[in-house]
Order: sequence, then C-alpha cells, then structure tokens
Amino acid sequence: MNGMTTRRSRFSFDETLQRLRSAIESKGATVFAVIDHAGEAARVGLRMPPTKLLIFGSPKAGTQAMLIAPSLAIDLPLKILVTEEGSGAVWMSYNTAEYLAGRHGLTREQSAALAAAEGVTAELAAS
Repeated sequence: MNGMTTRRSRFSFDETLQRLRSAIESKGATVFAVIDHAGEAARVGLRMPPTKLLIFGSPKAGTQAMLIAPSLAIDLPLKILVTEEGSGAVWMSYNTAEYLAGRHGLTREQSAALAAAEGVTAELAAS
C-alpha cells in the first residue's frame, strides 16, 4: 500500500504487543490507547483474527511537528497495526515517516519524530 510498511514480527501476537509497548515507552513516548478490533468484533458476534491498533506518541515531538504542519493532526498520534494470520504469522503495519512528510509538506528534518514506528518495529522484525 502507498505509504504503509508491513513487517513480520519474530514473536507471537501477545509478545509482539508487549515488546512494542515496552520499546515505545523506553523511548519516552506514551501508548495512549490499544484498540482491540477482534475483541470488539467478538462483542457483536463476529470473528476476526487477532488485530490490535497501538496508538502512541510524544506530545513534545508531535506538537512541534503539528506547529509546522497543522494538517498532521489528522495522522497523529502515530499508530502501529498488529495482526495475526491463521498460520500464526504476526505482522506490524504503519505509515512511513516519508509518506507522512510528503502528505503534509514536511522536510526530512522536520519529520524525524515521525519515524518512531519504523524504529520500534525494526527491533522486532524477523530477519
């Protein structure tokens, strides 16, 4: 997909979520919410594979970027989608900093704070 990167995790679904949360928090960012899409589907009698969306960021870094490009607020906080296939493969998907920078007219330097998803998923990605 245009602007989105997907990486395979070398860990189980639950461990991937736990490790992402730890990596995000260790870098001084905040996990604001975790949306459990599969859990919500189950609440209404539907089934889907494990699917959760981590919403996270750093108000200090995000605010600086939004002051430069107010439209960036539509894409912040940052998000990482974690999904599991029937085979057990776990995937992490996110919008790239390059895509967000282009979408909102930021320079590479101005968009450096938007690369957090790339960094934390790289730590968990399968070789």
